[in-house]
Amino acid sequence: MTRGMPEVDRQAASKAAVAARRARAAIKDDIRAGRRSPRDVAATAWRDTSSPEAGVRVPELLGALQGMGPVRTAEVLEQLSISPVKRLGGLGPQQRRRLDDWLARRDLARGRGRLVVLAGPTAVGKGTVSAYIREQHPDVLLSVSATTRAPRPGEVDGVHYYFVDDEEFDRMIADGELLEWAVVHNQSRYGTPRPPVQRALDEGRSVLLEIDLQGARQVRKAMPEALLVFLLPPSWEELVRRLIGRGTESPEEQSRRLETARIELAAQDEFDVLVVNDEVRRAAQEVVDLALVPSDSARPAGRAGPSATTTGAGPN
Repeated sequence: MTRGMPEVDRQAASKAAVAARRARAAIKDDIRAGRRSPRDVAATAWRDTSSPEAGVRVPELLGALQGMGPVRTAEVLEQLSISPVKRLGGLGPQQRRRLDDWLARRDLARGRGRLVVLAGPTAVGKGTVSAYIREQHPDVLLSVSATTRAPRPGEVDGVHYYFVDDEEFDRMIADGELLEWAVVHNQSRYGTPRPPVQRALDEGRSVLLEIDLQGARQVRKAMPEALLVFLLPPSWEELVRRLIGRGTESPEEQSRRLETARIELAAQDEFDVLVVNDEVRRAAQEVVDLALVPSDSARPAGRAGPSATTTGAGPN
C-alpha cells in the first residue's frame, strides 16, 4: 500500500494508523469498563462514518462485551449474517438493524433498561399519553425535569420537578449533567438531569422522556442509543380540531401554533419510530411496548429513517 510513497507521506500514514488503533483500543476499554455502552458506540459509528467508532470491527465490539469469547462472537456474527471483517461504519442497513436489535435484547436480558424519548407536534397529545403511562404502567419511569422556576402550590421537589436556582442550573450545564435543556417562555429554564436517568437504566428500568423537538435532538447527541419516538395525529385535520377545540389560545396564537406544528411534522424522519395517537390507550401501550420489548420492526436501518409501527394514517 505505501510502496512508492514519499517518506513524509509514509510516516504520516503510519502515525495516522497508530492513532486510529489507539482510538479503537480506547473505545473497547470504555466498553469493558462500562463507561460506554456498545449501542452508543454503534450509534456514533452510524451517525459519523469517519469517526473512530466507525473503524471498530464488529468482532472487536462483541469481544469487548462480558461473556463474549471468540466462539460465542463467531456464533453471533453468523446469526446476524455479518462478516468477521466488517467494521461498524461499513455495515448495511439490515445488518445495522440486526446488530442493534441483538444489543438491545442483550441489554434487557442483563437487566439494563431502555431510554425512550417521546416528542411530536403541538397539540398531538404527548402530555396525555405520558400521563396515561405514568398512571397505568409504573414499570416505565417518567423522567423528572429540573427547572429554575419557583414551585407552584402542591408541587413537590423531586416528584414534579427538581427545583434549583440559576447558579445550580449553570453548574449542571457546565458539568454535563443535563441531557437537554431550554429556556421556556423567555423566562425559566428546564432540563433533563442525566444522573437519575442513567441510574434508572443501570438498575434495569426503562425511562420515558416527554420533551420537545429540540430537546429530542439534544438527547440524541448526548445518548445516541436512545430510541426516539414521534407521536403523530391521525390526520392534519384532527390536529387542527384538537388545537382549536382546546379554546385556550387566541386565533393569532392558534395560527402561530399550527404553523409551528407544520414545521415540527416535517422533522418526523429524524425519529426512529412513528406512533399515531388515534386513541390514547393504544398509543400509550405501543410506547410502553417499545420501552420494554425490543422488536425487529421497532428499529430503523442504522437510524436512517423511522419505521412506522402503526397502521393509522399520518397527516397529509
